[in-house]
Amino acid sequence: MAGGTRVPVTLRPSEDPRDGVAQRHFRLDLDELRAAVTDRTRLLLINTPHNPTGTVLTREELAAIAELAVERDLLVITDEVYEHLVFDDAEHIPLATFPGMRERTVSIGSAGKTFSFTGWKVGWVTAAAPLVTAVRSAKQFLTYVASGPFQYAVAEALALPDSYFAAFRADMLAKRDVLATGLTEAGFGVFRPAGTYFVTTDIRPLGPELSQNGDGFAFCRALPELAGVVAIPNAVFYDHRDAGAPFVRFAFCKKVSVLEEAVDRLKKLAG
Repeated sequence: MAGGTRVPVTLRPSEDPRDGVAQRHFRLDLDELRAAVTDRTRLLLINTPHNPTGTVLTREELAAIAELAVERDLLVITDEVYEHLVFDDAEHIPLATFPGMRERTVSIGSAGKTFSFTGWKVGWVTAAAPLVTAVRSAKQFLTYVASGPFQYAVAEALALPDSYFAAFRADMLAKRDVLATGLTEAGFGVFRPAGTYFVTTDIRPLGPELSQNGDGFAFCRALPELAGVVAIPNAVFYDHRDAGAPFVRFAFCKKVSVLEEAVDRLKKLAG
């Protein structure tokens, strides 16, 4: 509505050595980000923990983004809806906490992700008062108001003790490992996520016939009939769809029994 033009900076797959084993991850190229900023740039849109790749930006990466935003006097909208779902040695650090960022950052949170009420569509923004006013003004032209009664329930939920969030994270971590390990055993190339509740996989190791020649769309269309399992082609999240063509996303916010059944079916599919 504001007439802006989105300029994507694509996360790239890479392998990092860890404990002597190559770990697949998606990484932000900070040089590519800096090169994408021009005199016409007004704001940055940042998502961490990142859907669909599960990437959690590091302190060093966030510091570089903050430095760029201050240097070029940019607003930053940061989608942090998976803030409580970070695993292993990953750490979620709100971008607004970095020097010079408090007055230029709009942080987005979500009850749907934090309390598993995705259908409620209740979230919040945190920012300086003038930015919140701007968000509220734009909101009236989008959905006007969302789930009024649920907002009171969410306000109560936000007062839950830290033990709730720790248990939530531990439960999802165990489910992540069930799915990620099972997908690896089924022959997928697995990017074990540092955050969110999604696992991105590379379907090409399954071979050209089963992977539909590395076409994620064709693979996901065929998968329900072939195995009774549903996945999402990552390319739907890409401006440059070819870059996401061989990657497919699975969700692990399910009962463990469902995850185990899905993995068994996929293992049989791969022979």
